[in-house]
Amino acid sequence: MAGESVQTEPADGQVKNKTIGQVLAALEPDFPGISASKIRFLEDKGLVSPQRTNTGYRKYSAQDIERLRYVLELQRDQYLPLKVIRERLADLDAGKVQFTDPEVEVAEAQTTEAAAPSRTFTLRELGQEAEVDMPLLRELMKYGLLLENKDAYDEYDLAVTKVCNQLTAHGLHPRHLRAFRAAADREVDLVETAVGPLALRKDETSRARAAELAGDIAQLLLRLHMGLVAGSMPTYE
Repeated sequence: MAGESVQTEPADGQVKNKTIGQVLAALEPDFPGISASKIRFLEDKGLVSPQRTNTGYRKYSAQDIERLRYVLELQRDQYLPLKVIRERLADLDAGKVQFTDPEVEVAEAQTTEAAAPSRTFTLRELGQEAEVDMPLLRELMKYGLLLENKDAYDEYDLAVTKVCNQLTAHGLHPRHLRAFRAAADREVDLVETAVGPLALRKDETSRARAAELAGDIAQLLLRLHMGLVAGSMPTYE
C-alpha cells in the first residue's frame, strides 16, 4: 500500500498460510484502501491472531483471512463498534454461531421479522411494550415518527419507538430525528414511481409482481442508505 512498506518472505513450508502482503491483495478488491496498518490495528485489538515465523513475520491462515473479512464487513456494512464485533467473534470462537455474510444476516433477520405473526397495539399498549412513557410517544407523534390518531399501531411502529427511545440515551431526541420521516416519505415516493405503472394494471399477476418489486426496491434503498451512512462515518479508532 502507498506510504507503507509491506514485507514478505519466501515460502517456508506453510503453503496454506499467507503473508500480510498476500492478505492485502486478497482483501483489496472488496475493501479498497485496506492497509497493513489497518490489519495490524485489528491484530493489536485482539480481533485476529496470525502465527509468527521464527524471524517474526506474520503468517495468516485461511481462517484468519475469513475472520478479517468478517470484521471488515461488519465495520463497513453495519458500522458496528469494535466492542460489539469482539463479542460476535467471541461467540464464533465458542462455537455458538458460524461465519455468515453480514448482508445474509440482515436478510435473514428481515425474513424472520416478516414471517413473524403481526401484532397490533393501542397507543397505551405500544408504550408498555416499548417501555416508554406517554410524553415520549406524544413527542414522536409531534415530529411525525408515529402517526397520530391511528386505530392500531403495528410492529414497525414498535421498532421505531424502541429505536427512538434508545437514541434519547445518546442525546438524540425526536426533534432531531424528524428528517428521517421526510426521508422515508421520499423513499416511498420513489418506490411508488418505480412500480406505479405495474400496480395500475388490473390483473392479479401484475399487482402481485408490483408488490414483490416494491419490496425489492425498498430493500435496495435501505442498503443504499446504510452504505452512505457507513461510508461517511468518521474514524474514532
